[in-house]
Amino acid sequence: MTPTGTGTLPVRPATAADAAALLALSEPSMDSGELRRRRAADYLAPQDRFLLVDGPSGPDGCVALRLLAPEPPAHPAPGLLHNFCVRKGLRGAGLGSQLLDALLDEAGHRGVRTLFTASTGSGALFRRYGFEEIPPGLAPQAWARELDPARGSRVYRRTLEG
Repeated sequence: MTPTGTGTLPVRPATAADAAALLALSEPSMDSGELRRRRAADYLAPQDRFLLVDGPSGPDGCVALRLLAPEPPAHPAPGLLHNFCVRKGLRGAGLGSQLLDALLDEAGHRGVRTLFTASTGSGALFRRYGFEEIPPGLAPQAWARELDPARGSRVYRRTLEG
């Protein structure tokens, strides 16, 4: 069962015009080590589908979905949830749940059956959403090799209904 977010602002797909604002939103979390360092161009990457919630002065939260190469190739492509970020003063207000609900819907529409993510935080929200912590060796290896062990990330997986 998926928790229901308490946010009321709509989640929308990001456009190229949002790249600089998404970078600005994410920078404090990059500075703290919660998110990996990115550049504005990374928010324009065609393999990523960014979703965001607008606030009065720009995005208040965002999350991205990337389809990964299936391992082995005969299976449906797994998805990667990344750059999950909510403006610091608004955490705990339901925006994260709202973004996660929207990302799970998007993943389902794209045929994703297994979704992976990594977190340097507690992972509590992911666990509430049915993600289980797994050893990195059970994640798609091309992605898992990119994880920086010094950041102390934990890897999570969720199977989506098909």
